[in-house]
Parts: sequence; structure tokens; C-alpha cells
Amino acid sequence: MNDLTLIAATGAELPAPFKGRHLIDGAWLGSADGATFDRISPAHGVLVSRSAKGGEAETLAAIAAARAAFDKGDWAFSSGKDRAAILNRVADLIDRERERIARIEVLESGKPIAQARGEIEGAADIWRYAAALARMIHGDSANSLGADMLGLVLKEPIGVAAMITPWNFPFLIVSQKLPFALAAGCTAVVKPSEMTPSTTVILGELLQEAGLPAGVCNIVLGYGDPVGAIMSSHPDVDMVSFTGSTGVGKRIVAAAAGTLKKVSLELGGKNPQVIFPDADLDAAADAITFGIYFNAGECCNSGSRIIVHEDVAEALTARIAELSRKVPFGDPLSDATQVGAIISDDHLAKIDGYVKGAQAAGAKVVIGGGVLAVPAMEAGRFYQPTVVSGVTPDMAIAREEVFGPVLSVLTFRTEAEAIQLANDASFGLSAGVWSRDVHTCLNFARRVRAGTVWTNTWMDGFAELPFGGVKESGLGRELGRFGIEEYLELKTVQMRVARGRNNWVRG
Repeated sequence: MNDLTLIAATGAELPAPFKGRHLIDGAWLGSADGATFDRISPAHGVLVSRSAKGGEAETLAAIAAARAAFDKGDWAFSSGKDRAAILNRVADLIDRERERIARIEVLESGKPIAQARGEIEGAADIWRYAAALARMIHGDSANSLGADMLGLVLKEPIGVAAMITPWNFPFLIVSQKLPFALAAGCTAVVKPSEMTPSTTVILGELLQEAGLPAGVCNIVLGYGDPVGAIMSSHPDVDMVSFTGSTGVGKRIVAAAAGTLKKVSLELGGKNPQVIFPDADLDAAADAITFGIYFNAGECCNSGSRIIVHEDVAEALTARIAELSRKVPFGDPLSDATQVGAIISDDHLAKIDGYVKGAQAAGAKVVIGGGVLAVPAMEAGRFYQPTVVSGVTPDMAIAREEVFGPVLSVLTFRTEAEAIQLANDASFGLSAGVWSRDVHTCLNFARRVRAGTVWTNTWMDGFAELPFGGVKESGLGRELGRFGIEEYLELKTVQMRVARGRNNWVRG
């Protein structure tokens, strides 16, 4: 499409491929069998990383190292002050290495460099927030149990936490998990996605430089089978934290059931935004455009489903299409690019399949609807900014997670219908409402089933606020003070404090 805003290849010199190894008990190791796997840049079509491919031996060794480090107790019983000092040093090192981390993330994931820099900056902020929480962990007491009894409720680290992270925000999402586990006193085994392993390896380097003891954080590179499967089922793992698809999340729950370990899941979304006729349509159009094209739509929080009052649907859709033409798609190494490449050929085909299916079912493609050719980037995988109107609730594009730069437009007539449509999905991650009437916004916020609700905005995020979903969007919460609670167990201590006591059997 020649009316889009395209950023041609920059011609920037690409670095030599990154070489990734496992971090196990403080040592950087290749796989015992010498196996490796490669990552080809989705934007540039060149080899960007070659990583050790973990198997059963590496996974078991990493779990054993984390178990031993926790059971020894030096980290679990260290002071919040000492743990916070290490986490703060990690944050400083992330800031120092921001450009290096961002660049390899761009090459492996295809996301724009400006966005990657912002994510790394946000990750450092999360590490600092978690550091503050390390010094604020406290339990409770009960002194109303009688003159001779005192009750204590202790909060203790849950133990070994297994973390399986996705490809769409590899550094940010590991930073929504790992610092909270470490702040709580847990030890960890981390498996990044096989498509974006390298930034997690860099994080391991920074953890060592910051002084984290050996074995407290271990990293195993490789695939869900066998690495993730072993991490999810092994009896020496006390909890699993996973971010990814709902289908894989269900398999992790099943695998964890054998040992009844705790599971925390951040899964998919089909996130609705409801736009009432009194909304600021210019502001809504701008936020909707951001919400669907941010990270090429490869985002669990993507605002992929808008539900618009029929009186303003045509005007709003036209405005979104106009803005879509102005969003710069292209080489992610350009500072001007806002939307980069799609993660893989298979995913590109999946996105296009949803659009073609909607067309066949009677929907109208207002703009886009196909693979995008970027000048001088023939090897790249790009998809056009796409807006699909005339969508009905029964269509797959309205119910399933497309995970691409594709916006579905549905319409409503009454407030009750809008809320019903917003809730008519198996997911419940986030939702949004646009209206100048605070009563309309509050009513929607209370009635929609979602973990996060935005009013007159979209996808703002703060380390202080919890994030997670309901229904098939997940279990538990990350971030905020609730984020550290996921990694803590409660222990009740009952103390008889009187010097004498009445025996059950008197002599």
C-alpha cells in the first residue's frame, strides 16, 4: 500500500551473532551434548544469536542448584536491606547496558529500537520498586487470644520459583517476575523463549556483577519440551510463574498438579474498549491506534477489539484508518520506526488467516489486510496496519487472540449491550471505556470482568499497580505490592507465653 508511512532499511551494520550459554550455580555452561539453536532476525533475515540448547541434564542441574541455594538459607534468611542493595545495583547496571540490551532485543524480536529502549528503562524502574518491597515484607500478630497466648503470622519465601517467559517483551516480563522473587528471598530457575533468549543471558551477567550469590538465579536456554515441562512438574520446584498463551498455561497447570505446586499465570487477552457517543473521539482514536499497533499488536494487552456506539462508529473508524496511515512501519533499527517486524513466518500466516477469515464471513477490511513490503527489507516479516469493520461477535477475529496489528470494530446501541459484548469472551485481562460521564465510566469499570480497566486512556502502566487477568487470562498478579505476595507463604506461629499452664491430664 503506497499510502502508508514506511521506513526503509537503515543499512546499519549488524553485530556478530550473540553466543548464549546456561547459567547454572554461578557458572556459564554449554549443553552437555553440545547442542545449540539459532535465532534469525525476523526483520533482517540474518543470524543474530546462537544459544546452548538445554535438555534434561541442564534443567535438572539448574533446579538442583536453586534448591541447594534456598535450603542452605543464606539467601532466604538474608536481610531485606541486603537483598535490596543487590536489586538496586542490578537496576543501575541495566541502565548502564540499556543500549546493548535494547539492540539485541530488536534483532531477536523485530520490535522498534525506541520501544526497546523504553522497555529497558521501565524494567530498571521495576527492579528498584522490587528493591523497596524487599525491606517492607512483614507479617501480622494476634494479641487477642488470651493472656497466655500470642499468635504470629510470618511471611516466608515460597522456595524455588520456576519462571518461563515469552518472546514479545523478553526483558520487561522477566523483570516483572524475577526481582519480586529475589526480594522475597526465593531462588529461581528462568527459561526465556527460544526466540528471544539473549537479553535474559545479559541479565544473568548483570546479576553476577551485582553480587547475587551463585545458585540463587539459574538460567536454562531451550524449548518448552523438555525444559519448561521439567520445570513445571519437578517436585523440587515450589511454584511456576508463566507468561504466554492460554493453551500453554493450561498445560502448565496440568503438569504442576502432580506436586500441587503454586502456579501464577499471565495469559492471553481479547481486550475490549467501549466508546460511548459523548467520548472525545480524537483522543480515543489516538489511543486506539497506539493500543493496536504497539509492539506490532504482539501484546497481551493489545486493544484489539473496540465496541463503538453506532452513532459514532463510522466517524471513529475513519479517524483510526487515517491515523493508521501515518504510523511508521519498517526497519526496527530506525529511531523513526514505531512498528517493526512480526516474530515468525508462522505467526505472520496466522495473523493473515484471521483477517481473511473475517472477510469470508462478511466483515470489511477498511485498511490493510495483507503482508507488507518494506523498501530494501525483502527478508523481513511485516504486516500492514489493518482495521476490520462490520465484525460480529461470533467471528473468530472478535473472540480469539490475533496477536498482530489488526483491529476489530463492533458496534452497540445501549450501555447494557456494550457491557455484554465486552464480557462476551473467554478472556479477562484488560478493558477500557471512553466517556465524559464519570458515572458511565464507573459503572463499566465495576461490571466488566477484567484485571485492569482503563478509563479515557489505554495501556498506561506503573510498577506500583498490580497486573493480571481473570477467566482464561490467568491466575495471580504481578507488579505492585501484590507482586511480591505471589512469592511468599504464610506461616502461623502460636506461642504460649504464660509461665504456667493447665495440663489436660492433671496428676
